[in-house]
Amino acid sequence: MASGFGSAAYDADLWDLQSAIVETNKTQPRPISTDLEDLFFDCRDVPMQQNEIPTSGSSLRTPETGSDEITTAQRGQQAHDLWHALLINAGKPEAEEAEAVQRDSQIRTPLHDHDMFMADPRMPMKQVRSKEAEAIPKNPEAQNLMYGHDTFAAGLLKGLAKGKPKDFDAVQKAEEAQHASEDSEPEFEEGEPSQKHQATERKREYKRKFDKWARQHAKIITDEEIRLRKPAAADESLSIHELMQKNQQQIITDPREYQLELFERAKKQNIIAVLDTGSGKTLIAVLLLRHIIDQELEDRAVGKNNRTAFFLVHSVALVFQQFEVLNTNLDQSIARFCGDMNTDLWSKETWQTHLKENMVIVCTAEILYQCLMHSFIGINQINLLIFDEAHHAKKNHAYARIIKDFYITEHDRSKRPRVFGMTASPVDVRSDFTQAAKDLEAMLHCQIATTADLALLRTSVSRPNESIAEYQTLLHPYETDLCRELQTRYGDIESLAKIFKHAKEAASELGEWCADQVFFFAMGEKRANKLESKVEKDYVKNQDTRPIEMLDEELNRLREVQEIVSNWKCLDPTQRQNGLSPKVQVLRRYLDLIFERPTDARCIVFVDKRYSARLLSELFARIGSPHLRPGKLVGARNGQSDDADSSVRQQILTLNKFRKGILNCLFATSIAEEGLDIPECNLVIRFDLYRTLIQYIQSRGRARHVESKYIHMVEKGNRWHIQSVRDVRKGEEVMRLFCESLPADRLLQGNNEPNLGATLDKEKNLRVFVDPTSGAKLTYASSLVILAHFVSCLPEASSPPNYMVSVEHGQYTCEVVLPENSPIHSASGRPSSKKSLARRSAAFEACLLLRQGGHLDEHLLSTHHRHLPAMRNAHLALNMNKSSNYDMRIKPLIWQETRGSSPTSLYMTIFSLDKPENLGRTSQPMALLTRTRMPAFPSVLLHLHVNRTSNLNFDSSTESFSVSKDDLEKLNAFTLRIYKDVYNKKFEVNEAAMSYWFAPVSKDYQGFTGKQALHHMLDWKTIDYVYENELWEWSIDAPAHELENRYLVDRWDGGRRFWSLKVLPHLGPDDPVPHDAASHKYMASILDYSVSLFPKARKKAVWRHDQPVIHAHRILHRLNWLDELTEKEVNVNNVAYVCPEPLLFSALPTPVAAMAYLIPSAITRVESYLIALETCDTLGLTIRPDLALEAITKDSDNTEEHRQEQIHLQRGMGKNYERLEFIGDCFLKMATSISIFCLCPQNDEYEYHVRRMLMICNKNLLEVATSRKLYEYIRSVGFSRRNWYPQGIKLLEGKGVNKVDNQVYKHQLGDKTVADVCEALIGAALLSHTSTGNMDMAVKAVTVLVASPDHDVAQWADYYKLYSKPAYLLTQASAVQTNLAAQIERKLGYRFKYPRLLMSAFVHPSLPNFGGIPCYQRLEFLGDSLLDMVSVNFIFNKYPDRDPQWLTEHKMAMVSNKFLSALAVRLGFHKHLRFSGSIVESQTRDYAQEISEAEKEHTKDDVVAPDYWTATRNPPKWLADTIESYLGAVFVDSDFNFSEIERFFDEHIRWFFEDMSIYDTFANNHPVTHLHNHLTLSLGCSNYKLMASPVPNAAGTEIKHQVAVVMVHGEVVASGAAASSKNAKVKASERALEVLKPLAPFEFRERWGCDCDGEAGEVEGMDDIGTAI
Repeated sequence: MASGFGSAAYDADLWDLQSAIVETNKTQPRPISTDLEDLFFDCRDVPMQQNEIPTSGSSLRTPETGSDEITTAQRGQQAHDLWHALLINAGKPEAEEAEAVQRDSQIRTPLHDHDMFMADPRMPMKQVRSKEAEAIPKNPEAQNLMYGHDTFAAGLLKGLAKGKPKDFDAVQKAEEAQHASEDSEPEFEEGEPSQKHQATERKREYKRKFDKWARQHAKIITDEEIRLRKPAAADESLSIHELMQKNQQQIITDPREYQLELFERAKKQNIIAVLDTGSGKTLIAVLLLRHIIDQELEDRAVGKNNRTAFFLVHSVALVFQQFEVLNTNLDQSIARFCGDMNTDLWSKETWQTHLKENMVIVCTAEILYQCLMHSFIGINQINLLIFDEAHHAKKNHAYARIIKDFYITEHDRSKRPRVFGMTASPVDVRSDFTQAAKDLEAMLHCQIATTADLALLRTSVSRPNESIAEYQTLLHPYETDLCRELQTRYGDIESLAKIFKHAKEAASELGEWCADQVFFFAMGEKRANKLESKVEKDYVKNQDTRPIEMLDEELNRLREVQEIVSNWKCLDPTQRQNGLSPKVQVLRRYLDLIFERPTDARCIVFVDKRYSARLLSELFARIGSPHLRPGKLVGARNGQSDDADSSVRQQILTLNKFRKGILNCLFATSIAEEGLDIPECNLVIRFDLYRTLIQYIQSRGRARHVESKYIHMVEKGNRWHIQSVRDVRKGEEVMRLFCESLPADRLLQGNNEPNLGATLDKEKNLRVFVDPTSGAKLTYASSLVILAHFVSCLPEASSPPNYMVSVEHGQYTCEVVLPENSPIHSASGRPSSKKSLARRSAAFEACLLLRQGGHLDEHLLSTHHRHLPAMRNAHLALNMNKSSNYDMRIKPLIWQETRGSSPTSLYMTIFSLDKPENLGRTSQPMALLTRTRMPAFPSVLLHLHVNRTSNLNFDSSTESFSVSKDDLEKLNAFTLRIYKDVYNKKFEVNEAAMSYWFAPVSKDYQGFTGKQALHHMLDWKTIDYVYENELWEWSIDAPAHELENRYLVDRWDGGRRFWSLKVLPHLGPDDPVPHDAASHKYMASILDYSVSLFPKARKKAVWRHDQPVIHAHRILHRLNWLDELTEKEVNVNNVAYVCPEPLLFSALPTPVAAMAYLIPSAITRVESYLIALETCDTLGLTIRPDLALEAITKDSDNTEEHRQEQIHLQRGMGKNYERLEFIGDCFLKMATSISIFCLCPQNDEYEYHVRRMLMICNKNLLEVATSRKLYEYIRSVGFSRRNWYPQGIKLLEGKGVNKVDNQVYKHQLGDKTVADVCEALIGAALLSHTSTGNMDMAVKAVTVLVASPDHDVAQWADYYKLYSKPAYLLTQASAVQTNLAAQIERKLGYRFKYPRLLMSAFVHPSLPNFGGIPCYQRLEFLGDSLLDMVSVNFIFNKYPDRDPQWLTEHKMAMVSNKFLSALAVRLGFHKHLRFSGSIVESQTRDYAQEISEAEKEHTKDDVVAPDYWTATRNPPKWLADTIESYLGAVFVDSDFNFSEIERFFDEHIRWFFEDMSIYDTFANNHPVTHLHNHLTLSLGCSNYKLMASPVPNAAGTEIKHQVAVVMVHGEVVASGAAASSKNAKVKASERALEVLKPLAPFEFRERWGCDCDGEAGEVEGMDDIGTAI
């Protein structure tokens, strides 16, 4: 706007300034025009476009002539001569440029020749352009330039058609897994020794090779990962360091003369190098660093103390930028540090290590200042201080404080470091330049230095031509129609005040379209949500006394504003009056002319305000030429931003796009003025003028391209603008003269000591405390930081220090109040002349009190720490290769505890076959008689014959029956007879030592009918007969039928037993043995065949030769009916022909003897059930016997390795624990999650994860299991022919007669096996009560097995008792929150009691406190475990025969981010998400659109294909998070009612997964699974291994990475490294597939010498790809 000065004075000032600029431009090393008329561009001379307002006085007048005449031909010629390089030949070498000038001379452009461009008002712009266009076809090359982008695009498409790059394939991430499962060693010493030896040796060999490989690659694996990642990754996926490293190029290795000159001076003394931006100041720093490093190496060689150079910068972005420059050009170790690396938490030892290991450290100045302040390092340990942008060294800037507090206080000058400063201007204030320069010299103890020959610098560094662009006087800030309407109705809303202010300013500065866009931006969905959050937050924070209804009213009015804005029709900016301000119109014409054609030109437009950059970027994206590609570059404000484009990383991404030409015009704030490496620009426009000389010099330095332009935009009639231009130019001239006048050999004043007197006098009365122990220094300046850090370290979340300033007698006094949990509650400072000093004084006093009380240590660090959970960084997974020998329980304790006396009553358990016919002969039920009541045992499947099975059913009585002494004696005799006749074992007669007895059951048994009938259920007739008759006596006179259906026992061979079938009268004892008889040792005759005596005894034996011959079946001595018949057993010949005299006829009837053969299997399983139930009793759990046994059954050495060849498989053990471990693991996660959520409502999600992991990790489960000796109960051995016999009674005859009864048995178990059994027991406890839906027993199991105060609940209802509703949840809900709850109820049918809880489920972490409501992370933590549980319940019960590997892989689909995100969009959750940041908004919008289209495409006849979501790209994770957080909210709101979670699953998730087969491909796409299947199924290889191991970092101090390798036949195929072993295995598997997939099987076999039979190899941790965690 006009400043109010007279027009004549303004014109005179303007003319003087034009003349000055002309003279400056004359000094440039290129021909320019001196025509004064050409030095000023009056935009009014350009004809107005349609609907633009014409202005009067549109011609340029000179004070001398006032002429406004210039021909179109002159203008066109001048334009072409000056701007051809900018538009067509930008960036070409000079030789090419000259050639291009001649070649393109026929192309006419409407561009001005020198410092401006105009079009004749008498010739319309379109006519000029039409004439230009006529010439284009004559020059094909020029035409190609115009269409260059299309040509490039065509080339790109052609390249893509040849083959898609690998990097285009997205890799699905594996689901989170809790366990790092490794190999388990063999556990029990049964099985074929050769099999065990071969498997073990192969493992050991792989382990040896892998360890050797890992050692060789330990130091290079991390760098290799980064190297492989960088070229392939898109910029958006790289870190800041990788972005910088990717774009960094070698610095100029041939220094120019002026650089060498300043380097030589810097070697001798401290200097501040003053050179233009882009003149290579950093190269001088590199040269100086090389020199200092060389000196340092010499000093260290002679034993001097180590010293390190510090390169100091003032912003985080510059840390990364300058580090890459130095790292590229120095061959010594360099480190970089910034605040985000938590350097404030480091110790002196850590810093001393960094000093020892690095020659140079690049960091922000604040970091070094704090290190010196805490005395972590001393100034004498630094050999060089480099201050980048040294002009910041003033007042209390960290640059100045380092010098004042530490540099000059080191009185031994030999211990001070060399100082080197760099700046484009030593002064950045409007003050006396000479004095300011001297103050800077004094502050940094340096001399300002520049090159002695400025002409040489000018020839080396291109300087732009400068010109002034004048625009018409702007209107005062005013209201547009939209602003006026909103102001009238809502102007009283305080939260809108700043928006109204910005809109009015934008109307004046930018135009009405931009002014309206202020509202569109501020009231867009994401910004409006943030505004509402701020209003709510302020209401809660300020403890507003207004009723909640007033808050609701304000929020409703804000939504009304949002609705008005969203419905407002905003006309095209060029179609409305005052749509563009005169200032923007001028800018537009410049940019239209520059980017009229395809060009490599770059332009930066500097503005003051962040919103101006945003608005102008959006404006020119609409109205700019097709070849203008605008972007914005803005900084963050106070660590916050309105969108994601202001972060350091986004700034670098924007600059990369600018460098590559993706963007060619940046609208930038002051962040683009200094420091950042910005490509050379052809044009720099100061849309908003600079305020200081340094801003001018640095922004001008961005225009370094040949023939570049620098344009000052000034307002017509605004003398302040003219004065600003004049001041900076005058200031630069003064600076030049000052530098030129400096003698080369001048000394610093005062005996080489700078005069800091005036500066230090201001601080002489400010106290300083130096700790006598460490030398740490407390000053007024540092006290604020130290006190803030102390408060942040208090154990609980604390508010910052509160400074309360009061005025008394013209002096300020401050009291600082600390949080309640601080040991010092307040401190008062001394009276001060300024408020800032008063605050520092109070902070200083508080720090002194804290130090005196021992609350600050000798380094001025807090002795109070907010402890993170112990073991948070520990490796909580077990070493899966580790196993141990543990005691193994063979018999249940119940036998031992009940032996010792003769019982008077017994309990009966009857076992019988449900399909007795499958046994092949008649059988009779048998009773197991015990002193105590037996539980209800599940039936046992017996394999009787090939393809013939039967369940052995158990029926236990609930009452006992009385037995007399005689009864017990008979039962004992019957039991011992079974052992003797059937199993050839003779035990002593000792009724008190018996554990149990057997008895035949009456043939008419139909079940228990009462206590009185129990005694009569037994077949006492048979019992009495066996008691009275040891044998059935055979005689030669016995009728033939009495010899049939008898149980025959060999007198001398315990392995020979027969069923007699019938007498064969046609055969005699001396007849040869029929050919169909089973072979025997003696086959001379049938009698010889019947005798099993040894040869000597046979000679003495005398037999009747008239005895009959019996056709019999030899009984297969098979004890284990729990397993299928072996091939040997199936093919055995059992036909026999025997004579009765050499054999014994047992008194046992054949039906009884037949059932007796099933006793070993029955007893084995009964005892296993009893041991399993004793396990539960030990833990205080009630679990079904079948599930209890399944939970403790390990049937092979590697049970936990799903789908692998089972080593030492113990057949007939029934189900092993792996399925129960799968579901128990999931419940364990859910239970501990709920408990932690209730106990720690204020903890963040990270602390939740750590505390949960401490409970559920294998290490903790192992420790608890070991303390309770659970390893004794684990069933790792199948049926044993020796161990089923009873203990406690003495064996008199038979194999094992010398065995000790109390022998201790051992079995070898992997550590993970023991931990897995704990989870399996939890699963068993859950499933035991699944019919009632009661989870109390599972909850109790978790409490017992995690043994942690973080889970101390006995039943499900206790969880809710633990929960205390937070204050935010109980606060009265606003209308917004109530409305959200109503919408959810309509859509999902659940009514929230606490709408604020529901709102929390949709608050993204980018808004950590949305009006007092926390973000969704805590609820997401809870909901994640609930969703896992309900999903696992579904798939576990729907597929009862699927192994855990299959369940895990298919569960991944149900809980994957991909599915949950699709579900979130389907339910409309994305519309409720509250967030901050453009990335969240754009990615959410794009994915929602994509998944919605995918659903439509997969819908036929109104039926949606359930797998439609699998075909889309990977979604943003936060969408999936909303499903989990919503479930967490429902769970809490429903008072922990899990049925509500099940209802949600049934209504919204179940239908997707009724047919899981459609997700087989999805599941198998996991790289580890894919690799396993490819090797085994496609290539037929079994000799492979996937292994992972931690790799120490280069320093060897702590674990940083995990490395995994895929080995085939002992050779490494591929490797991968990551932070976790799971991800490392994924990477290794992906790379191995890239190698193996192209190979045909024969090629694979030839390459790796594979001769496998196709059985599965070994993949460590196959459960890595998905457990419940």
